[in-house]
Amino acid sequence: MKVAEMLARAPWRAAIVAVLLAASGAALVIAARQGIVQANQQLLAAHAERAQLREQLVRVTQDEREVGERADLYRRLVELHVVGAERRLEWTESLARIRERRQLAELRYQIAPRRLLQALPGKPGGVDSYASTMKIEMGLLHEGDLFRFLEDLRASGNAYYAVNQCSIARRTPAAPDATLAPRLRAACEIDLITIHDGGSRT
Repeated sequence: MKVAEMLARAPWRAAIVAVLLAASGAALVIAARQGIVQANQQLLAAHAERAQLREQLVRVTQDEREVGERADLYRRLVELHVVGAERRLEWTESLARIRERRQLAELRYQIAPRRLLQALPGKPGGVDSYASTMKIEMGLLHEGDLFRFLEDLRASGNAYYAVNQCSIARRTPAAPDATLAPRLRAACEIDLITIHDGGSRT
């Protein structure tokens, strides 16, 4: 009797075991799919993070290069004595040396008091730019004298020289015996720009 009952119950047990195995298999498949989806999401997040880090590295590199370029420019301006107080004595001495070197027969100039230039957006705090307008009148043998004068003036340093305007006019005929007399007259207006850095010790 007991044997018959066990045999009778055996198919049900097998069915239950089969159902349990099927459910376990389905759960494993679902878990595997979820794991794959999660792994893909993590991979995408890692790629996005890597791309973001790469962009940040590029920006940092660009910023470092710009800072280096600005530092080089600032050092160059310091070497040329553009940063600091006005150097009016040096300006007049430079003009005298240029006149003697270029053998300019006539050179007259007038330097106006300095003025504060209009502040630019993004200007560093404590840094101000000033300009002193210099008006020059000079006699020339030919136009090349003016170009060489301006080149010498810029190379002399002690300011940044911004030429606002220049004009050249022919003078009245000179006396016949004045072979080296200036034939042209030049008039220029030049801004002598200096930078005052409140945080600098110059």
